[in-house]
Amino acid sequence: MTTVIASAGLAVNERIEIRRNRITGEGENNGKRVCIVTGTHGDELEGQYVCAEIARVLSENLSKLNGVVDIYPALNPLGVDSITRGIPLFDLDMNRIFPGTSEGTMAECLAADIIKDISGADICIDIHSSNIYLKEIPQIRINELSADELLPYAKMLGCDFIWIHSSATVLESTLAYSLNTTGTKTLVVEMGVGMRITREYCRQLTAGIFNLLKELGMWSGKTEPVREPIVSGERAVEFVNSGADGIFVPCVEHWVDIEKGDHIGDVIDPATGRLEEYVTAPCSGRIFTLREFPIVYGGSLIARILGGDV
Repeated sequence: MTTVIASAGLAVNERIEIRRNRITGEGENNGKRVCIVTGTHGDELEGQYVCAEIARVLSENLSKLNGVVDIYPALNPLGVDSITRGIPLFDLDMNRIFPGTSEGTMAECLAADIIKDISGADICIDIHSSNIYLKEIPQIRINELSADELLPYAKMLGCDFIWIHSSATVLESTLAYSLNTTGTKTLVVEMGVGMRITREYCRQLTAGIFNLLKELGMWSGKTEPVREPIVSGERAVEFVNSGADGIFVPCVEHWVDIEKGDHIGDVIDPATGRLEEYVTAPCSGRIFTLREFPIVYGGSLIARILGGDV
């Protein structure tokens, strides 16, 4: 059942409405609830396909669902409609205003209503894509302060990589931080490319979500085997940035092992054809982020490498 969980008036007698599709199983209700959230950034669309697949399979197999799955396909519907990262006209990142307040601006009121609706769920899965510049392997990002509690659930989702962040790099105004610190376990998934749908990644995560539901005792239907993720642990993540302006042409694939000094790609001047930079790996490891948009400037991120033996 689709319900409006937050709304606000706009100009010209229009309204912004944030909707939730609640799917209640016909099996024995075990009292558990899982929330699937996406569309916080309007140019991140991978989660749209995941939500659609989850809703389709559950709706066709209600007798195999025990409990409740809430699907929030667009926390920033104006952004999704206009393919804009933030909230249009406000120049505001939706994922920088949580937990919000009912006494604040329109966006803060919406954020507060979202938090209120999700709070109390057993698990919330917050799905993001990368931007248009980078391609990310399916990964889960966890604040080190929540790692002990969240890691067992993260491993159930079948992503390739779990990146445990230091607490110093975590933004306290995000949806995930706000929910985790108030007792609702929330996992952040990053995958694919902005403004695109990568079917293989979406299907991988969809299979992982059904595996999670099964592990929670909420799903008695068929599931697929999920892969064992690599966990960053003590291994360092190395950033590779361009040292020149031009176009970046990669010569490696995404999610491959490399050795220190291996050739990653070239930065070329499109006007002269001159090689501006021969880009090499600063360490041995595995590439889990790779430049997708070819135009680069000095300092542009080209790749991230999980260092050490993987």
